[in-house]
Amino acid sequence: MFSHLTVAYTFIYVCLGLIALGIILLIQMKVSHNKEQQRREMYERKHHDYFMYIQAHVENEGALRLPPGKLKPLERRVIQDKFMEWIEQFKGECRDRLIQMCRDAGFVEADLKALGSFRYGRRLEAAYRLGGMRAEEAVPALLKMLQEGKYSSMSIIIARSIAKSARKSEDVLEMLRSLLSHGKPIHHLAADIMLETGLDAGSLLMKLLDDQDPALIKVGLVAMWGQAVPEVMPVLGRLVGSEEKDVRAEAVKLYLSSNPALKDETIVQLMNDRNWEVRAAAAKALGPLHAAGSIPLLVKALQDANWKVRHNSAESLAKLGEAGFEALCQAALSGAGIQREAALQRIELEMEKEQEHSAIEQMVAYNKKRLIHDRYFGVKRQPVARVTGVAAVGGDYTA
Repeated sequence: MFSHLTVAYTFIYVCLGLIALGIILLIQMKVSHNKEQQRREMYERKHHDYFMYIQAHVENEGALRLPPGKLKPLERRVIQDKFMEWIEQFKGECRDRLIQMCRDAGFVEADLKALGSFRYGRRLEAAYRLGGMRAEEAVPALLKMLQEGKYSSMSIIIARSIAKSARKSEDVLEMLRSLLSHGKPIHHLAADIMLETGLDAGSLLMKLLDDQDPALIKVGLVAMWGQAVPEVMPVLGRLVGSEEKDVRAEAVKLYLSSNPALKDETIVQLMNDRNWEVRAAAAKALGPLHAAGSIPLLVKALQDANWKVRHNSAESLAKLGEAGFEALCQAALSGAGIQREAALQRIELEMEKEQEHSAIEQMVAYNKKRLIHDRYFGVKRQPVARVTGVAAVGGDYTA
């Protein structure tokens, strides 16, 4: 019995010792961090005049002076971080001059050597800084580092550095292949990383959309949102018929967002697609496109098994003037089940917009819808307020 108590007490003392050791280490790390932060602030004050000089002369011709004197490691890091901050802010020749300054000061060379360090943390820090300095000579080593490592949040840092530093589209494509080879659903993130490159977006998007890898095609489609690249529109039209479900869905959304002149057979094909995302995107686009001829298709789509398709179809019908709204009322009155529910929900939302219209055209359109609504469902009477203290007429006489 006593031996068991001894073991228990020993275990408790060991745990307490480990906890105390952990607390001491945390305090030491906090103190060390605070000291480093104070030294950084001191070096920033020390080189304030030099930073002002760079800002004042970065747009002028001629070589800029390198950091003065013999610098300590942290002192160099403070100046390098300031250069990287400016590189993110400036464009064109100003950015190029700052990048050259990083090379002349030896910052790029030092971080290239750090990529060969045994410590992964040091290699990762060097990769981040090389991307910030747009060091194109670091791209091969960064690609190798990305390909050899497992996927993690660190992979995003390396990939972003490659995108910023690359001067050839092949390097960006190779980076995307490595990043997507792990099968993670990160196409939106990959598109965001790709758009940080300084390369021509149009030619890069063309190569992505023409690639045989569906993952790269999807990244290209995601990257096209918000990008005005007319030359890729023919490729986009071809991808609308892709056999890959995700690719076809993204291509249809982009294609419809460009406000194309849709043919009747194209509308029928999209509204009957086997992928609900395609049907939903088509239904949503038909309202803004003022495709009044598609009203029967939209009414039929109110019976779709997918909620999003029904919702978008009802919304588009409400945007198609009197004819579309009347079709909604007919579906609500004569339809059943999910069709009637979707139509009634949209009609209720439209009738609640009475106070939202300020322009005369909007008021006239609303009043027309109100007349159609009253014709199908009758005038909605306001409830009569009870007067307290006065006996109501009628009531329950069954007693």
